[in-house]
Amino acid sequence: MTPLERAGLAILHRIDAERAHDLSLALLRRGLVPLPGVIAGPRLATGLAGMALANPVGLAAGYDKNAVAVGPLSRAGFGFLEVGAATPRPQPGNPRPRLFRLAADRAAINRFGFNNDGAAAIGARLAAAPREVPVGLNLGANRDSPDRAADFAAVLAECGPAVDFATVNVSSPNTERLRALQGREALAALLGGVMAARAALSRPIPVFLKISPDLSDADLADVAEVATAAGLSGIIATNTTLCRDGLISPGRAEAGGLSGTPLFARSTAMLVRLHALTGGRMPLIGVGGVGSAADAYAKIRAGASAVQLYTAMVYQGLSLVPRIIRGLDALLARDGFASVAEAVGTAPPR
Repeated sequence: MTPLERAGLAILHRIDAERAHDLSLALLRRGLVPLPGVIAGPRLATGLAGMALANPVGLAAGYDKNAVAVGPLSRAGFGFLEVGAATPRPQPGNPRPRLFRLAADRAAINRFGFNNDGAAAIGARLAAAPREVPVGLNLGANRDSPDRAADFAAVLAECGPAVDFATVNVSSPNTERLRALQGREALAALLGGVMAARAALSRPIPVFLKISPDLSDADLADVAEVATAAGLSGIIATNTTLCRDGLISPGRAEAGGLSGTPLFARSTAMLVRLHALTGGRMPLIGVGGVGSAADAYAKIRAGASAVQLYTAMVYQGLSLVPRIIRGLDALLARDGFASVAEAVGTAPPR
């Protein structure tokens, strides 16, 4: 991290977390943040559900909710981006404050509640945005929808032509009863509608499912079985957690989903179980607590074909992205792997 970036982060951390988040997007849009461009290399290049990635490190959903900075973010080093979540209709989300830094834990708690500009506006921005890497959209449901399951298919139908992949997000803890859609029967019905919407697109795209880290082993087995039967392209493990074990920061009692370093072990253990449940045949994306090249490498060796990050950038800046990618390349070389794919699932944590 450069002295200038360190000073910038110090200033951002003196203001409200959500205002700082919005300011960081504004700086990106105005070209005021140095960007390295897409980082590539022969060991880093990999495939993910039919998509060719220059490297396996992606941006997690939630940072660019409304697809306002896709162009700059595609030049920030990432191998792929995920924006959103988008719902059929615009909604304001939960009352502020709704984003909290837990600096001592290198974590954050959010209870945004799918605040976004709606599928029509987000889809139009995605269609017009320049991009240098694959860009996907996180699909959500309106809080007051009479049929939340149908909302996911509606967003895909609206925005599908403008994205390279889509993610079904039934695991956010910040919309009441949303996680109930992870149950076997409800999930199967929801995914059936989403896959029907995908089939109607002129260019079928990969569809992933983002799951909760708080699922029981039995529930996780059900999710893996339903996702496989539905013909999904992969699973993203995981969303934020409601667990607060071991936290020391003053804001640890805030309601919402916890992300960042404390989520790493829980989400990585879930990757190991999913890799075993799917026999390594379904691509997995590891997200939750990635803050270093070693973290990204651990998730890949636990079974992830690619990883995503977000919260760690709050504390380490956007320059963290190239540091992780270049560090990952060095780790692959150290251990004799000629590609990311060779390393996937080779050393699950005990």
